[in-house]
This record gives sequence, C-alpha cells and structure tokens, in this order.
Amino acid sequence: MRKTMIQVATFNLTLASLFAISLFAHADDKMQSEDGFVSLFDGKTLNGWNGAKDAYGVENGNIVCVKGTAGNLLTDKEYADFVIRFEFKLTDGANNGLGIRCPNVAKGNLHLEGTELQILDNTAEKYKTLKPYQYHGSVYGIQPAKKEFLKPLGEWNSQEVTAHGRKIKIVLNGETIVDCDVDEVTKGGTMDGAEHPGLKRTTGHIGFLGHGDRVDFRNIRIKDLSAKK
Repeated sequence: MRKTMIQVATFNLTLASLFAISLFAHADDKMQSEDGFVSLFDGKTLNGWNGAKDAYGVENGNIVCVKGTAGNLLTDKEYADFVIRFEFKLTDGANNGLGIRCPNVAKGNLHLEGTELQILDNTAEKYKTLKPYQYHGSVYGIQPAKKEFLKPLGEWNSQEVTAHGRKIKIVLNGETIVDCDVDEVTKGGTMDGAEHPGLKRTTGHIGFLGHGDRVDFRNIRIKDLSAKK
C-alpha cells in the first residue's frame, strides 16, 4: 500500500512538473511572438492619439468609436514599415477602417489621401451589393480580401497588418486574407477607377477611420520595421 501511494505521489509530481514546463514554454512562445512590439493604447486614455477625439472614447479598457459620430483617430507618431496587431468587435452594420501611411487629417477622405484597410460587418444586409474591394480587410479600391473569416457579431476578432515597402499583408483570425504588392495590383489602374495619391506615401499616421458606427478596439500594439528594411 505504501509503495502504491509513493508511486501515485511521484506520478502526480511528474504531471505537475510537465504542466509547469508547458506553461513556461507557452509563455516563452508568446513573449517571442510579441518581441519588439509596443502598445499604442494605455487602456485608459487617448494619449498618443489625435484627430477626431470627439468621435472616440475609452470604455472598459477599449477604444470605442462612438455611434452616431464620424472622424479619424490617428497616432501622434508616423510609421513607414511596421506590423500592427489589434483586436476589434463589430456591431450590426458597422463600418470603420484602419488607415495606414495617412496625413494628419481629422476629417477627410483618407481612403484616397492615405491607404484604408476596411473594417466592416460583411454580414449586414445593406452591404450585400458592395464591390469586392469594399468588404472587410480589403485595401479600399485596390485589392479585395477573402471574405469568410470574420467571427460572429459581438465576438472579438484578431488582426495583424504588415506594411513593408509596397507590400501589404493582412491576417484575420489566423487566416491570410490579403497579400499583395500595391504597385503590381494597380499597374492597369485602380479597381475603383479613382486616383489614390495616398498609395505613393511611404510614411504617415495610423488610425481608425470611423463612419458613425460602434466598433470596439483593444490590445493595439505595433512593431516598427523601418530600421530593418
């Protein structure tokens, strides 16, 4: 009986050790995957951001685009090449955008003057006849994104955007939905037929381009690649 109890105790200790090792390994992997990233949001204020602050607020540790208002919330700092990671939660029919390499414009057409990556509720009835380049994740007017990888409304989505030189890559919930070279895909002109002077910009502000719909954002962090080109 004593031998059996010792064996059980030894087995339990081994399991506990393996579990601890697994936890440390997982934490180490996460730390490595986040190496070089810095937060763009302190979870309490909009310090570090400028633009249409009347259209955004902080609730429960999230940046919120206030329903019924519109405008661009932009980083104080400019970025050229980078990886940005963030989470977002959509409401019914929500429309927003991630602006990259944008001029510092609180109200304006940053889908033209900068580059806009759509943030949109693809399931909304009012959006069923949009152009392919208008759905979530698309480089607006330039490159359509794959459509089937958003989580249901009310759930948090994770997104990673890499902008390096002329290449833009977007990963939504672990799936690559855009991977393009903007020079290559616009050789014959833009998909929407509009002039996009913002595509020529090599640096600029990053921001959320609100259209009056509630969208929540959290865990916004960035890794600057400019020194690693």
